Amino acid sequence: MASKLNRILIKKYDLEVGTFYFYENFIVSEAKENVAVSFESAQEMLALAKMHFGKLTPFVYISNRINSYSFNPTAHFKTTAMFPNLKGYAVVVYDKMNREIAEMEQSFFTIPANIFNSLENAINWVEKLILAD
Repeated sequence: MASKLNRILIKKYDLEVGTFYFYENFIVSEAKENVAVSFESAQEMLALAKMHFGKLTPFVYISNRINSYSFNPTAHFKTTAMFPNLKGYAVVVYDKMNREIAEMEQSFFTIPANIFNSLENAINWVEKLILAD
């Protein structure tokens, strides 16, 4: 087991719904302002996640909420079923309203989920999850 998580960016993708940064064991997503993110609109990103992580490489999804957008939280059920190697979901929020939305969203998760005020803190949590696995 590695003693530290690899934080070197592997690939950045600019997609219709947002920008996605792929690392060895995590994804950082930044949805575009005012987009409606759904399971259907996320298909391109999900295909990239499948290509990068397959069904064996453990990874965590980090939603870096720098923009305002809508999201259907029931999509979490479908994505967790697709990826048995998805070990956690982190949300980075920058205001009270988005924190409240993220708290409500947590009830839809069957995997570890957490809310953070900084991307760095979220990545530190990812490291603990992945290295403990």
